[in-house]
Amino acid sequence: MNFSPQLLTLANYLAGEFDNREQALEEPVWYVHLRLWHRPVALFCEDSITLFAEQANILNLDRPYRQRIIRLVEGHNPDALSVQYYMPKNPGALIGAGCNPDLLNTLAPEQLEFLPGCILNVTQNTLTTNHFQFTATPPPETRCCFTYLGNTVQVSLGFGVTQDEFTSYDKGIDSTTGKATWGAVLGPYRYTKRQQF
Repeated sequence: MNFSPQLLTLANYLAGEFDNREQALEEPVWYVHLRLWHRPVALFCEDSITLFAEQANILNLDRPYRQRIIRLVEGHNPDALSVQYYMPKNPGALIGAGCNPDLLNTLAPEQLEFLPGCILNVTQNTLTTNHFQFTATPPPETRCCFTYLGNTVQVSLGFGVTQDEFTSYDKGIDSTTGKATWGAVLGPYRYTKRQQF
C-alpha cells in the first residue's frame, strides 16, 4: 500500500532510540533517567505502519518494561492519522526486543490484544520547510484500560514528536480518584532521539 507522506514522516520521527538524559540531570527528583525504544515491526503492513515500544531505567537496562505495540493508521483523508495501541498477550517473551529486534521476527497479530479505548488522534503542525510536529491526544470521554497481572490498569496516553524529540504525556490513573499516580505527573517526559531505526 502507498502511505501518505504524513504517515511516513510520523513513523520516521517515532522510530528510534531515545533517552531523557538532560531532563533527568536537570530535575533528578522528578524525572527518572529512561531509555525508550520504538522499533519498526512487520505487522498490519497492508494498511498501517507498526512499532514495538519498550523502555528501561538507565540503571537497569537489562530489565526493560512497558512492552506495547503502536499501530499508525491513516483514515480516508491522509491528514486523519490515528495511533492504536495493542498489548502483547505474553509481554515477557518480548523483553529486550528494543535492543534485540530479532525477538520480534515471529510476532503475529494473534499474539496481541487490541485496546479499544487506547486510540489517539494525531494532528500535524509545520515548523519549517519539511520539519513538522505531530501531537497525539485521546478523543474526548475515552478511557484507556487494560488488564495486567490480574489487575485493571487505567492510563492516560498522549505524545508529541518532532524529528529530534519525543515528548510523552503517559501517566497511570487511579480509577477511584482520577488522579495520576506515575509517569508524566508533573509534566511530560522529554526524550531526545539518539539513534534512528
